[in-house]
Amino acid sequence: MANRVPMELVAAQSGFAAQDAELNATRERQLRAVVRQAASGSSHIDLAFSLAMRFRLVFLRAHYSGGTGQSPFVLTLDSGMGSAFDAGLFTVTQAGTLHDVNLRVEGVDLEDPSPWTFQAGDQLRIQWTNPDLTKMTWGVEVGLALVS
Repeated sequence: MANRVPMELVAAQSGFAAQDAELNATRERQLRAVVRQAASGSSHIDLAFSLAMRFRLVFLRAHYSGGTGQSPFVLTLDSGMGSAFDAGLFTVTQAGTLHDVNLRVEGVDLEDPSPWTFQAGDQLRIQWTNPDLTKMTWGVEVGLALVS
């Protein structure tokens, strides 16, 4: 007697396969959906960026105009688990006039787990001391993506 797969089981397997395909498509869309957050000013930079759910950093840009001078640009993690888990992530030693900041996370760093993936409650903090407060302005933009 040949083994027969009941029709109900075949239908259930088909339904699970469709759900898996839908979940994979949703994950792919999330990887491409980037939330841009931006700020600008002429004072020192002390900004925090985050999302309400798990997220990853996709890019970070800073542009400076007017004035002269450079100073360190620092990106740190302000962990939602407490100060014991805070960490330095990225530093440009001389950022300012003629020295923009550009960080793009790509390739294997987009896969989960990644050092660029953060938990709900985490904040990415950017700090920079403006060497020419009377003349220099700046604009900062980060791209964050949800992680399922």
